[in-house]
Amino acid sequence: MIKKYYFPACFTILFLLLLFDKNITGQNTDHIPGIHSNLHFDQKKDIYYFEFKQMLFREKKFNASETLDKYRVIPMGNDTGIIFDFKDKSLSGKLYYGFIGSKLQKYREPVYYKDPAKIVQGIAVIDINHNLGGEYDFVDWQTTGSFSLGYRIVNNAGTIIYDGKTEVLGKGPFSQDISLVEGPFLNNVTESSAVISFSTDRKITGKIMINNRSFTGKSETKTTEIHIDGLKPDSEYNYTIYYGNKHESYTLKTNPQLGSRKHFSFCFASDSRYGAGGGERNIYGTNAYIVKKIAAFAVYKKASFLIFSGDMIDGYNFNRSETELQFSNWKRAVEPFANSLPIYTGMGNHEIISTQFKDSTGKKIEIDKFPYDKESAESVFRDNFVNPENGPYSEDSSAYDPDAKSIDFPSYKESVYSFTYDNAGFVMLNGDYWYSNTTSTIPFTGGNPHGYIMDNQLKWLKQIIYKMENDNTIDHIFISIHTPPFPNGGHSADDMWYKGNNEIRPYIGGQPVKKGIIERRDEFLNIIINENKKVVALLCGDEHNYSRMIIRKNGNYYPDNFTYKPIQISRNIWQITNGAAGAPYYAKEKMPWSDCVEFFTTQYALVFIHISGKDVKLEAVNPDTLEKIEEIQLR
Repeated sequence: MIKKYYFPACFTILFLLLLFDKNITGQNTDHIPGIHSNLHFDQKKDIYYFEFKQMLFREKKFNASETLDKYRVIPMGNDTGIIFDFKDKSLSGKLYYGFIGSKLQKYREPVYYKDPAKIVQGIAVIDINHNLGGEYDFVDWQTTGSFSLGYRIVNNAGTIIYDGKTEVLGKGPFSQDISLVEGPFLNNVTESSAVISFSTDRKITGKIMINNRSFTGKSETKTTEIHIDGLKPDSEYNYTIYYGNKHESYTLKTNPQLGSRKHFSFCFASDSRYGAGGGERNIYGTNAYIVKKIAAFAVYKKASFLIFSGDMIDGYNFNRSETELQFSNWKRAVEPFANSLPIYTGMGNHEIISTQFKDSTGKKIEIDKFPYDKESAESVFRDNFVNPENGPYSEDSSAYDPDAKSIDFPSYKESVYSFTYDNAGFVMLNGDYWYSNTTSTIPFTGGNPHGYIMDNQLKWLKQIIYKMENDNTIDHIFISIHTPPFPNGGHSADDMWYKGNNEIRPYIGGQPVKKGIIERRDEFLNIIINENKKVVALLCGDEHNYSRMIIRKNGNYYPDNFTYKPIQISRNIWQITNGAAGAPYYAKEKMPWSDCVEFFTTQYALVFIHISGKDVKLEAVNPDTLEKIEEIQLR
C-alpha cells in the first residue's frame, strides 16, 4: 500500500498564497520542471521547498573549489620556460612535469623530471632550459623547437588533482601551441564506420585522415567528434588526427560482419571511484591506478571493446565543472589505450549532479539538477562521453508526463543505447535516471529512486530485445545496468530490492507511479528471461566486489510479506556483478537468494567474455596481480 502525505491546513493556505503571488513566483516558475512538486522561486530567484512538517528548505549554493577550467590552463611562455597560473592564490603544492615520449611510441605517457616545480599562490614556473636540456632532452626539442609536456598537480595534502598535457614551441624564448588535452578516443565502431573524438585547449576545425580520405569537423570547437564511414568489415586502419600544426597517428579495427560467428572477446568492469591507499588510487575522484591497469590489460588480451557500467568517479557533486574534472581524470587514465580500444560507458549513482536544499536544522533534500539540458547528470554525462544515440528520448510522453506539450524530463541520450558485434547484441540501461539521492523525500519533491527503470526505458528495452530475438545474426544478448536486480554485498538497502520494500517508487508531479521497485524488477526480469531465449547475462556494478549468481527457477527472490504475484522464472540466466574496478570493497551479505550465488570475492576484477559461435565462456582476472579469479562456461 502506498503511504499518503498531508500538509497541515495553515501551511496549505500559506503555500497557496505564495503560489499565486506573482511577485514571488513570477515567470521563473516556468523553468521549474512540472515533474517536481512544491518547488518555487522566491524574490531572489532562489528555489525554496516547503516540507509537510512546516519546515522551510532553501537551495544551498555550492562554489566548487576544484574545477576542470581551473587546472586545464594555457601556460605562458618566457625566455627560459613556461609559467602556469591557476588564478587561485590559495593553491599551493607541487607540479610534476616531463616530456611525453616519442610519437613512435604506441602508448604515450609522460616521463616526469626528477624535481617538481613548487606551486606558490597558484603559480608554478618551469625552467625548461635549465632542467630539461642537455642529457634530459630525450625528445630533441633543442633541435626541433617543439615538444609535448605532461604535468601533474598535487596539492599540499598529497592528493593528485589533475593530469594535463600541453604543447610547447621554441628553444628560448618559449610559447604555447594549440594542444591536444584529451584523446583521441575510438567510439561507436561498426562494420563500416567509427566515431573519433578528441579535445583541444582552444577552438579548432579538427581533421582526420584515414585510408587516403579526409574527414573534417563541422565547425570550430574545442571538442571534436568526427564520424568516419566507408570502411570494410574486420579490417585494420591507420588514422591520423590533425590539430593546429600538429598531428598524431593511431590504429583502429572495424567490427566483423554481423553473424560471421568468429571468435572474439570483450571485457566488463564497473565502479572505479577513488579508493584508499593514496597516490594514483585517488586522482581526484577516480582510482586511476586500477582503471589504467584495466585498459592496458584489455588491450593486451586483445579485447574487442570494454563495457564500463558506471560509478567511474566519486561524484555526488553539485555543479557541472567539478564533475567534468573527475570525468577528465578517468578519461586521462584510459586515454593511452582508448585510441584503439572502444569503451562503452554507462551511468551510475555516483555520476549524479544534484540541487541540494537544507532547512534550519541541517536536514538535506537532493534532486537531479536542472535545467536538464545543461546542468543535469544526464546532460553532463552525454557531453563527456561518446556512445550510440539509438535509445529512447526521455520519459516525456509516458503515462505520467504532466505536460505533453513541453519537455519535462532529462534526456536518455547516450546513457541508454544498444549496439551489436558479430553474433552478439548489447544493451546499456540507466538505473540512475532522474535520480534523487534522498529517497525518503521523493514523495514530496518528485524524483526517481536508485535502481528503478522507468516506463519509457522499459518499453524501449522490450522493443530492442524483441528485435534482437528475431535477428538471425544474433545468438547472444548481454544487458548492462549499474544496479543489480539482486544485490549480494553492499547494496541490500537499495538497488532493485530496498530490503524488500515494494513501496519505493518514483513520484512525478506529486503522484506515485503504479508499480513499486520489486514489481518493476519483475517486469524487467520477465522481458529479459521469459520473453526471449538469447539473453545470456546481466552485467552489473554498484557493489564493490565480483560475484557470479545464477537466476534460476524456484529461487527465493521475495520478502516474507510480499503480496503481489511473483514472477515465474522459465530458464536460467546469469547475473555477473563486477564493481571491483577500484572502489572501496563491500563484503558479502546474507540475502534470500544467497544459495544462487556461486562465486564471490572482494579482490579487483576484470571480466572477459569469450564468444566462439554458440559457445560463451567467462574469465575473471585480477588486473593488478594478473591472478586468474575463475573461468567458467556460461553457455
